[in-house]
Amino acid sequence: MTGDALARSDAIHARLAQVIARYDEAAAAGERALDLGPEFDEIALDIASLQHSAQPGYARLCAARGVTPSAAGRADALPPVPTDAFKLARVSSFDEGAAVATFLTSGTTVGARGEHAFRRLDTYRAAALATARAWLLPGATPPMQVAVLAPPPEQAPESSLGYMCARFVEAFGDGAPADATWLVSDGVIDLRGFDERVSRGLTTGTPTLLLGASFAFVHLLDALGEDSFALPPGSRVMTTGGFKGKSREVDGAELRADIARALRVDTRAVVSEYGMTELSSQFYERTLAEANAAPGVHAEPPWARVVPVDPDTLEPVPEGDVGIAKIIDLLNVDSAVAVLTQDRVRRVAGGFEILGR
Repeated sequence: MTGDALARSDAIHARLAQVIARYDEAAAAGERALDLGPEFDEIALDIASLQHSAQPGYARLCAARGVTPSAAGRADALPPVPTDAFKLARVSSFDEGAAVATFLTSGTTVGARGEHAFRRLDTYRAAALATARAWLLPGATPPMQVAVLAPPPEQAPESSLGYMCARFVEAFGDGAPADATWLVSDGVIDLRGFDERVSRGLTTGTPTLLLGASFAFVHLLDALGEDSFALPPGSRVMTTGGFKGKSREVDGAELRADIARALRVDTRAVVSEYGMTELSSQFYERTLAEANAAPGVHAEPPWARVVPVDPDTLEPVPEGDVGIAKIIDLLNVDSAVAVLTQDRVRRVAGGFEILGR
């Protein structure tokens, strides 16, 4: 990355920091529908122009699609980078030595694991915390007991989920030691540690924030059997991820109900988060923040947009139709501002539904 490109990238990060701060302030006041309007397209096209000049691979993709950032005119028209590209090549505008972190995809499918390198993580961190405050923690007053159904970061430094959860532990947690927070080691859930953590919260009245991948909760439910643990009042549960490559699948509504029963929380307090290694943004269900929100509908933060497109033409499908998710993620300043996933989605009032692959 040249000096000019670096300066452009840093200027975009600074602009996004202002957007995130505006959203954080608005969401704290109960207004979560911040619309950037033309500013969204302006920032997206600026990022795409930078990536077009810094990444030969993206320049070739644009040429193949017959659309350059300067001619696109709007964010939705930008050629998207398929998620598989993160497995095949380095999707980055900067030199490899400048990376402060590189997150890897789960590797549950055949072939190489995808890589997403970051030159800086402050924008990622600020946005992750702001989005969580808006949709996962409305009305909550940290510190909370944060418990994570995942190994500690030192055991999985390549995990973007682990990085995000670690930031939640720092920002929202009660300062408990790591062995009382990270409840998976060598692939095994520490049930005794989980019991102690829950019991401590009941004694002190401190709400619990329980985080984990969906399949980790399946393992927890299997281990609990017919037993249950009552989380303290005001507790929240975040599930994320699907069952790609797992030994079995569990319906999302069924998993939510089973978690609510086992942990004795309201089903609305069990919130699904949608994200992926190739993105920098997260998308939460609206159920905790909005009393009338239907489960399964995920909200977009103002710096990201989900566009269902036809898998053959990559053109947006009619409103309400199912397409594969093309995601414009303004936080992907130094990688791919437009990403094409394999997930089937549908736009609905208030956001989008995820319908599998």
